[in-house]
Amino acid sequence: MAVNALLFLPLALQQAAGELPPGTPGDAAAQAAVVQDSGADAPTPDAPAPDVAPYDEQTVPPVDPEIIDGRRRPGYTPDLPDRAMQDNEGAVRAPPPEAFPTDQIPIPDRWRLIQSLGLVTEKFSDPYHQNTYKGDRPINPAKVPWLPIKGNDWFFVLNGISDTVLEPRTFPIPVGVQTTARPQSLDVFGKDASYVASQTFIVGAALLKGMTAFKPPVVEYRLTLAFNVNHVKVPERRVLYVEPSKPTHRTDHFLGVQEAFVDYHMGRFDTSRFDFISIRAGIQPFQSDFRGFLFNDNQLGVRLFGNRDNNRVQFNLAAFWRLEKDTNSGLNAVLQKPRDDFVFVGNIYRQDFPIPALTSQVTVVYNRNREGNDVQIDDNGFPVRPALLGDLRGRDYDVVYLGYNADGRIGRINVTASAYAALGEDRNSFFTSRPAKIRSFFGAAELSYDHDWMRFRLSGAWASGDSDPYDDTETGFDAIFENPIFAGADTSYWVRQTIPFAGGGRVISVNGRNGILNSLRSSKEQGQSNFNNPGLMLLGVGADFDISPELRLTGNANHLWFEDTATMQVLRNEGSIPKDIGWDLSASAIWRPKATQNIVFRLSAATLLSGGGFRDLFDNLGNDRNYYSVLANVTFTY
Repeated sequence: MAVNALLFLPLALQQAAGELPPGTPGDAAAQAAVVQDSGADAPTPDAPAPDVAPYDEQTVPPVDPEIIDGRRRPGYTPDLPDRAMQDNEGAVRAPPPEAFPTDQIPIPDRWRLIQSLGLVTEKFSDPYHQNTYKGDRPINPAKVPWLPIKGNDWFFVLNGISDTVLEPRTFPIPVGVQTTARPQSLDVFGKDASYVASQTFIVGAALLKGMTAFKPPVVEYRLTLAFNVNHVKVPERRVLYVEPSKPTHRTDHFLGVQEAFVDYHMGRFDTSRFDFISIRAGIQPFQSDFRGFLFNDNQLGVRLFGNRDNNRVQFNLAAFWRLEKDTNSGLNAVLQKPRDDFVFVGNIYRQDFPIPALTSQVTVVYNRNREGNDVQIDDNGFPVRPALLGDLRGRDYDVVYLGYNADGRIGRINVTASAYAALGEDRNSFFTSRPAKIRSFFGAAELSYDHDWMRFRLSGAWASGDSDPYDDTETGFDAIFENPIFAGADTSYWVRQTIPFAGGGRVISVNGRNGILNSLRSSKEQGQSNFNNPGLMLLGVGADFDISPELRLTGNANHLWFEDTATMQVLRNEGSIPKDIGWDLSASAIWRPKATQNIVFRLSAATLLSGGGFRDLFDNLGNDRNYYSVLANVTFTY
């Protein structure tokens, strides 16, 4: 009734104001209709209006505080619940923070807590689970009091690698001038089959300070030794030794120091992002670009490096003094005097430049060589410096490499690209015995597309060749120490095998082992860079198939050309040499039974289907025009 009375109020006000005459249907009829709609008993038209009860707060129904589930009515404040009472006799109040000692940590070594609980049992021979010897837990100073370390943030990392290689192959083998091992080897080239067996053991140890899971180590001491034993057998004399009286097989061994450096973390640019700057001194690995086209080696040097802008920018400033290499193993020979050959490097990386997902690198490398008066004979008795080409004189040279490199992706396409310009001066060109300018160029790119478990690759490389050996300008591109991961890498025949340049130079190779450039050098490890060379052109396709996490199959097909054969024509006294080197076809299988890098089996096979230029240079007695290479490799890593 109280609600219905409010509905009648406008009509009563209008009658009082004289706007509606008494008896207007709007009053009684409306009242009857409203009352009927309200569900109450309807009074008769002549009956007086029902009494309206006065407003009383006690008659108002209580307000529902949760009209909508999860929401409270605006302006409504419910009563607080009754205070909870607790009776806990004998309870002790917690001591204040200042009551605890400040020089102690409740758990001084949280890494060994799970071992004390019996959850993990450490074994020296188990590299898969937590192990102190591979840096998963800090060193316990109490167990090694002879080490000059303090605190619980020192880690020890021990690495061990066994690398076994068995490699039968064929390549053009020149016949010795004085003698031959076979009576029928009367041509310039004899039998071409040979094989190599090599076993390398690598042991490395590092001592680090700092919580390396969250930031770079404060100090790092690292030492890595490599011991190699190799056995080679060839069909001709004067291939393994300069003396014709020595046999056509050889077994050799060598111990090299591949790493021996100290790394000191100088500080952070930004304490919130861990952008840092460090300095490293000693024998250390360094790769000047993403794929190792220019300089990829372990050399003696000093390197200042770090990052900025939340690791979007990285930089390197380095200087290296090149060490001599062992002839047969390629390892560092630290007991010999270092070479008079210096490499200075400065580069900077920028992520997401010029587009997102692409990292750009700009690099400047200066190679200063002063070995013009140096005479170096390798361990097998062959001269390597100066190279036995042209006037046979030593050379000094200065070369500045300006390079741009990119790595990342553009949309769905993975991209790797490199471009270099070599600018400098050769103090003595072996063709003219005069100084010559160095103006050579290099470019390489690899595009790949991933589709599920398959990757398809397209590769291309170009290195300029020297078109005129006598114009006092050397335009053939050569690197400092290349070791590229490109176009099939060492699965490729041309990358893996060394082709001797017989008839044009003594102890000179067209290309170098584990390299793609046709540099006409005596040795990549011990020789000098040579900018009088025929250059290279390469186009290739390849594919990788991840059949399972343990098995990967790879195939590559590369076509190679000399960029310009003018230098070879002069050295071989030939009127013309075609540019076509031929087709390089290869395939490999990599099996990782544990789906990790601890155990890796690899088997690859490659063949070179020689083109016109290769046949012109290396026709042999048996008219062999196709060559092969098989590589069986087993690697165990701890």
